[in-house]
Amino acid sequence: MEAIPEGGDWQYEPKWDGFRCVAFRDGGSVHLQSKSLQPLARYFPEVTEALAELEAKHFVLDGEVGIPDGRGFSFDALLQRIHPAASRVKRLSAETPAIYIVFDLLAVDDGKALLSMPLRERRARLEQFSAQYFGKGGLIRLSPVTDKLAQAKKWLSQTGATLDGIIAKRRDLHYRAGERDGMQKIKNFRSADCVIGGFRYGAKSKAVSSLLLGLYDAEGLLHHVGFTSGIAAADRPALTKKLEKLIAPPGFTGSAPGGPSRWNQGKENTWQPLQPQLVIEVCYDHVTGNRFRHGTKLLRWRPDKSPAQCTMDQLAQEKSDLLQLLK
Repeated sequence: MEAIPEGGDWQYEPKWDGFRCVAFRDGGSVHLQSKSLQPLARYFPEVTEALAELEAKHFVLDGEVGIPDGRGFSFDALLQRIHPAASRVKRLSAETPAIYIVFDLLAVDDGKALLSMPLRERRARLEQFSAQYFGKGGLIRLSPVTDKLAQAKKWLSQTGATLDGIIAKRRDLHYRAGERDGMQKIKNFRSADCVIGGFRYGAKSKAVSSLLLGLYDAEGLLHHVGFTSGIAAADRPALTKKLEKLIAPPGFTGSAPGGPSRWNQGKENTWQPLQPQLVIEVCYDHVTGNRFRHGTKLLRWRPDKSPAQCTMDQLAQEKSDLLQLLK
């Protein structure tokens, strides 16, 4: 686990297990947008309606859409919403309503954008906005924040039960969309969002056996970084059909999977290239030379993520000072 940054310039927030979402309200119009700029309003009509009912008529909020499930949140329930049938979405919005957890305020009723304000000032404005408009126990909630390291560690201990980890943010910086230098995510496990650049069939079947993972470098080349094979047998037939519709070269535009392996007695270790459209989150242990050293565990599908967001900088690992152990 990475070290939690300390000091007066940092604040800490829970990392919720949901879809990142920016909400725009302009009079009677409400628009929900994912981090990858995809519209989300049709998938979460209950959140859209709740935002439309706020007395504030003009605002931009940044937050996370999540679906409560017991003490935690259900990412599977979120994935069920990304469905073309409006009738199904309407039914699920009643059966498993989502909530919108707000952690930033980007514009307010007077039309003034707050993007250039430091986070500490935006947070103060958000707390005022929340107290005036959100109410209690509704679908729009204020995400808690603390500048106390002890509280941040307490939240982190809840990872896997109610939280996905914590996020440390610099309080002195303005809003930095898409930049990582002002924030740090801390989890009890390492994970990365990867593009599926190809797949392999099973040795004795025409069903998918493993997914080949890719990440983009700074030049926009998609490099093969490893694989995952933890696919449930019951899911393989449908997944195979889905992947076969996307088969198209080259798959990887940077480093690509190898061919014959010295372990398979000269048999071809063939793979099928895919259009870079699908994103999954995987859990991994070690990285060597910008590749996962071992096979990874498939955590979940990420339809809310754009393939372009799957970049190499996710693999950056903080180095520990091992010499400290020798004192």
